[in-house]
Amino acid sequence: MKNFSKDLAHYIPLFGLLAAGFVAFWLFSYDRVFQIATAIATALAYVLWGVVHHYIHRDLNISVVVEYLVIASLGLVVIFSLVLRS
Repeated sequence: MKNFSKDLAHYIPLFGLLAAGFVAFWLFSYDRVFQIATAIATALAYVLWGVVHHYIHRDLNISVVVEYLVIASLGLVVIFSLVLRS
């Protein structure tokens, strides 16, 4: 918990990005294309945040980038399966 409170300035933008993505996804529930674009933008912002965060902490390596990409991809698969269902 000590690291979380120390890095709170790093996590607030992450929560803001995810909250903005959720709100945009919910507000435009009538437009599938915009929902997909919002999901992709949110996933890319998540990956970018993770890369920047680990770069600042000097522990960025390829496995960290792959981990963020995999988590974002899994989230996109879930979102796409919900949005594009018939």
